[in-house]
Amino acid sequence: MAPDTVSLRYFLVLAQELNFTRAAARIGVAQPALSARMRRLEAELGTALLVRNTRTVALTTAGAALAESAPPALAALDRAWDAARSAAAGGPVALRIGHSLSAGAETAPALVDRLMRGNRGLEVGAAPMATPEISAAVADGRIDAGITRGEQPGRGVRRFLLRRARIGVQLAQHHPLADHPEIEIAEAAGYPLRLPDRAANPVVHDQLSALFRDVRPHPRFHTPAVSFDMSQRDLRDGVTLAPAGEAAATAQPAGLTWRPLRGAPSLTYHLVLPSEQSPLHRRVRAVAKALAHELHWLPDRPTGHGPWRVGSASAGSPADGR
Repeated sequence: MAPDTVSLRYFLVLAQELNFTRAAARIGVAQPALSARMRRLEAELGTALLVRNTRTVALTTAGAALAESAPPALAALDRAWDAARSAAAGGPVALRIGHSLSAGAETAPALVDRLMRGNRGLEVGAAPMATPEISAAVADGRIDAGITRGEQPGRGVRRFLLRRARIGVQLAQHHPLADHPEIEIAEAAGYPLRLPDRAANPVVHDQLSALFRDVRPHPRFHTPAVSFDMSQRDLRDGVTLAPAGEAAATAQPAGLTWRPLRGAPSLTYHLVLPSEQSPLHRRVRAVAKALAHELHWLPDRPTGHGPWRVGSASAGSPADGR
């Protein structure tokens, strides 16, 4: 029999505090009551979760495993309760989507529009988030789904390839390379290259810099002082280039253009859903899959590279953007 969720939630607070007095104060119960709850929880599971002495509390191996796996399970349960209550009341069902900033130009709006048009009674809210936070937010239930550039690391989620895009560079229309239909990587490396701040998306930063790893002499990289400047004013010098995905070509400020880099790998967008999925999550996945094929977001690939296979927990796929 599964443990009661109240005891499980109490355990998670204690796992954070590692102190019965502080945990009891946070929960709002007496310390003896919390201790009794934890003893019953351990008895139900048939294993020790905590190592206690007069001064300290520590998690056992089983306790650490439960502390890691329980939050997404409880979040999924909470969403199920909320959906049931909303359906019983005849009210709308809310869907919260977090997306990388750069996915907000085209990918996220297209998915939100399709979800709202095809699902009466569904209220969809989407907002940009720091990319490294999206997987964790999906896992712990702060949001229901995410869209990231690159296969971002994280536990408690499943990732599905949503879109592939070419990688190229943004540059001024009067740049010496602007009249090239495609630009060689070695040619681009001869000019100053602006990269996104690594803290905003390590996966993206590392992939973009890796494009030029074997070029000699090494190119000059720099990070802009303003992390997201809609005007792209630093490219207007006619010298600086900014590696970017082809989505940049559809929302180009006046005076700038975009050219693909010959031989560069694809950039990817991923749909992020909880490991334990509700019917609503499965609906989001089905709508996203249909949209990706309709808009030709996923060019044909050899057998064995299916776009809707489950992604791994580590970052290993190409990525671009925040």
